[in-house]
Amino acid sequence: MTAMPVELIADLRRRVREADEIIVLSGAGVSAESGVPTYRGAGGLWKNFRAQDLATVEAFDRDPALVWGWYRSRRRALLDCEPNAGHRALAEAVERGLELRVVTQNIDGLHTFAGLDGVLELHGNIWREKCVRCPQTVDRSADYQARRALPVDDPPPECPECGDILRPDVVWFGEQLDTRVIEQAFRLAESCELMLVVGTSCEVHPAALLPLVARKAGAYVVEVNIEPTVVTDRCSVSLFEPAARALPKLFAE
Repeated sequence: MTAMPVELIADLRRRVREADEIIVLSGAGVSAESGVPTYRGAGGLWKNFRAQDLATVEAFDRDPALVWGWYRSRRRALLDCEPNAGHRALAEAVERGLELRVVTQNIDGLHTFAGLDGVLELHGNIWREKCVRCPQTVDRSADYQARRALPVDDPPPECPECGDILRPDVVWFGEQLDTRVIEQAFRLAESCELMLVVGTSCEVHPAALLPLVARKAGAYVVEVNIEPTVVTDRCSVSLFEPAARALPKLFAE
């Protein structure tokens, strides 16, 4: 990085203003600044279970009530989390007319709660449920908006269409991503002029390939993270700052 920070920010603001299509790939670092808890690593246990023990089809088949208890506890924790300045900066940029789409690895729905429409959620959404038998889905986002948590110990919810059991509409360990969603994400990466890679370590595939696809197609790729990642050397430039501080500067009017 040869430019001085002030010059760099000015250049990136210009690129944001002039880009015909901007894609933002967001990861857990963006949500962490809103206080979204992590369930992986030290201290990430729930009733002595690891996330890897609960977020699987096998665990759900074995004990759906246990898995639902965990996801309802996660919803409770999210009720105290608000979109941060990074989320809001992106939503406000779209309101001003910028051609911007967000592709996120996060399942918390905070981009949507900040006011963004059309967010591509690669790993699903914790506030949605889907039937294990039929195509029916149920959106529980209103539980977030109204600050009402679902009881942890209630029985697993039933499908209003066929009566079978509902499961969280998220991608579990060992499951494939929704083909339609990931294909659309790759199309956006191939066509964008500017991509921001924000708060993600880019270690989870296939999302990790999106910045590389964008760069190969000629996009200017900007990394925003608190530390270097596996794609730092492949990006056009990197800003080592928290998203809640960097994004408002980049998208300032």
